[in-house]
Amino acid sequence: MVVPSVLQRNPVRARLSLIAPALLISALALAGCSTPAASPSSSPSATSTPGGDSTAVDPTTDLCGAAYESGPAIEAVTVDTDTTKEPTVTFTAPLEVAAIERTVTVEGDGEKLEYGSLADVKQTIFDAETGEKVGDMGWTNAGALTSIVAETGMAQAISCATVGSRIAVTTPGSADRPAYIWIFDIAGVTPSAAWGTEQPAVDGMPVVTLAEDGTPSVTVPEGDAPTEVELATLKKGDGAVVQPGDSVTVQYMGIKWSDGTEFDSSWSRGAVPSSFPTTGVVDGFKQALEGYAVGSQVLVVVPPAFGYGADPTSALAKETLIFVVDILATTPAATQ
Repeated sequence: MVVPSVLQRNPVRARLSLIAPALLISALALAGCSTPAASPSSSPSATSTPGGDSTAVDPTTDLCGAAYESGPAIEAVTVDTDTTKEPTVTFTAPLEVAAIERTVTVEGDGEKLEYGSLADVKQTIFDAETGEKVGDMGWTNAGALTSIVAETGMAQAISCATVGSRIAVTTPGSADRPAYIWIFDIAGVTPSAAWGTEQPAVDGMPVVTLAEDGTPSVTVPEGDAPTEVELATLKKGDGAVVQPGDSVTVQYMGIKWSDGTEFDSSWSRGAVPSSFPTTGVVDGFKQALEGYAVGSQVLVVVPPAFGYGADPTSALAKETLIFVVDILATTPAATQ
């Protein structure tokens, strides 16, 4: 039986946790997601290589082998090596880009990205035909958190890198979009589970037990379910506080009060975090996000009126829901 996701207005979960302002919406094409401007020839896939051949490389065991290769276009680009500043590039325009190509211009000395890592990435994009900068992410606004998983072209662009590295990638153009040069700066790795300080348990609330890898299990208390939203902070984070409308990156698990069964969980999907705006989830879930600090783990009990009760066609319409939410990152809503 198919049950709805917590993403009430957008049930599609992007396995790539990329939070992009309007200026850089085309970045989703590199991430392997569909955009109006994307075309099969210009959007990297999980198996594409610069020559257009498919590979049998398994990124879970050979992350370096899954990375895009170098080539003549990207080797013709000179990239500034001062990673403390926004990068500049030098090349003879227009640059002919026939394939996706990648080179590491600065090799950092930090933590190496592993399969499943949640990388904090700064991006700068240049038009390969004119040399003009067309946007950035992370230098003048928030960066992108990217899950290193097999399904994403973005992951192939930054695979086999270390924190502190600077990576240059070319992507070919299409009929309605020029070729681009992307510069990725690996700023850090975000933990994939809440890291805040543990808080005292709240009497009467479900009991949450964490496995060694952070995966929660929930014991539902005896008695009737509450009729109002109930919240408890299990871990108190030390990061930025989530504001209304922010885009958040989280791990979460949802179970039904009625029988304790799980109906949705990022941990069950390989522990790959999900990203979405707080405005895109049911009200009870939103209350477990807004006002809480990054690094927190929040427990929330959501009666039907604050969950899926307004949708009589939902399999969860009459269910009281319990969510455990790890808040890993937040990005302010884009301003017009």
